[in-house]
Amino acid sequence: MTFELPFKISVLVFLRNRAGEHLLIQRTKAPNLGCWSPVGGKLDMHLGESPYECARRETEEEVGLEVSDADLHCFGYISEKSYEGTGHWLMFLFDCRRNLDALPPAIDEGHFAYFSREAIDALPIPETDRTLLWPYYDQFKDSFVGLRANCDPSGALSLVEELRLP
Repeated sequence: MTFELPFKISVLVFLRNRAGEHLLIQRTKAPNLGCWSPVGGKLDMHLGESPYECARRETEEEVGLEVSDADLHCFGYISEKSYEGTGHWLMFLFDCRRNLDALPPAIDEGHFAYFSREAIDALPIPETDRTLLWPYYDQFKDSFVGLRANCDPSGALSLVEELRLP
């Protein structure tokens, strides 16, 4: 029996403080309940919202920082088929070039903390973040990468690297 999974388009925004530590949110909602991840959210597709508009909106809503397109560098996308067996995701990845001055207060989606890049590897983070997101952030945050991952619900992950720009 074949059934269709919902398709969602989202953004993740990588934010840092002046010390270069990454701001992460420990999520209190699915997906990734209990895990640490960059801030972000789903596009308001019914409004025709672009990934840049979504990144600006989510950054202001979640951490209270107003950013412009010039503050954001889209360094890639990851297309995940059958993530956790519940849906397909297309995530646009943004590096924010403006630093945060203070730790944002908790929101209904979770609470925030700053972490060094090295410390992130020891945190409870989604496995696809561990194997795809952070390694590709490290390598491509100043350029561009496009990825496609098949996230088999049984836990197998296969990756097709689609695009790399210097």
